[in-house]
Amino acid sequence: MKEPAVSILLPVRNEERYLPAALQSIFRQTLASWELVAVDDGSTDGTAAILADAARCEPRVRVLRPVRRGLVPALNAGLDACRSPFVARMDGDDFSHPRRLEAQAAFLAGNPMIGLVACGFRHFPRTGLGKGMRAYEHWQNSLACHDEIQRDLFVESPFVHPSVMFRRDAVLSVGGYRDTGWAEDYDLWLRLAAAGIRFSRLPQTLFFWRERPERATRTLPEYTAAAFRRCKVHHLQRGFLAGVSEVMLAGAGLEGRAWYRALQEEGIRVVRWVDVDPRKIGRVLHGAPVCGVNQVTAEQGTRMLVTVGTRGARDQVRGWAVGAGFSEGQDYLCVT
Repeated sequence: MKEPAVSILLPVRNEERYLPAALQSIFRQTLASWELVAVDDGSTDGTAAILADAARCEPRVRVLRPVRRGLVPALNAGLDACRSPFVARMDGDDFSHPRRLEAQAAFLAGNPMIGLVACGFRHFPRTGLGKGMRAYEHWQNSLACHDEIQRDLFVESPFVHPSVMFRRDAVLSVGGYRDTGWAEDYDLWLRLAAAGIRFSRLPQTLFFWRERPERATRTLPEYTAAAFRRCKVHHLQRGFLAGVSEVMLAGAGLEGRAWYRALQEEGIRVVRWVDVDPRKIGRVLHGAPVCGVNQVTAEQGTRMLVTVGTRGARDQVRGWAVGAGFSEGQDYLCVT
């Protein structure tokens, strides 16, 4: 059997309501050389019947029903079954633009140094979409090249998982997906980055991410803010904070204090806080002094994590850090 240009990896569970539309968005792709590896993760509704009907009508569809249940086992079972060197992720409740596979596959084929390419995405429906999700959409879509993505890698997950296409060998080389107690996709991005895999994003809006209250990112414990912090600390200790036992935190608000607790659990001590609030400067917080921005320089030698949670403050902190002699990625990182 001829190898397809793209394998589409679609784990699904109980998506009978939205799955037919998601499948239609795949069937309408301008790139014809694809296979769909649909992994039914123990559905109890009409999902299995929908997939079986699709496989009967469309020979490019294969359905797997692994014995082991859960998203990570489903993803790895599907990844093992994918035959193309290019794997596109997809979920059962979202849409892909007709040209998505064509554009992403052409990009990877023409850019052998890139291991993963995302695309512009848009939430839908827009009714009731909160400011936070609109800001996340804008932020993520603004990260166009590898350097921009790498700079903000510890701020938040820089990719919507089902919007990416990656080289199968690159993901297998870092161990595939892992079940670690935090988001499996973010964990994968961080491992790929640590392995030197380069990222990119197509500017076109080629993926549409369904916003709904029961979405996994809103309901599962692996996607909570606390779980993301644990994930970040885990990977920071293997990179930016390797061998580091003391740090300073820029931001003495609620988010900074949450970071203090996450770091403390891993034996990393906060020795200084940096803040702009005159009411906080001069105080002692968790045994460490709160300093003003004019009291801190890179020459003091302590690595800094920027934990300012206020929207829009990240650029201001970066501006101050440059003036204070800090080099991003070497002396400090933004983690919120």
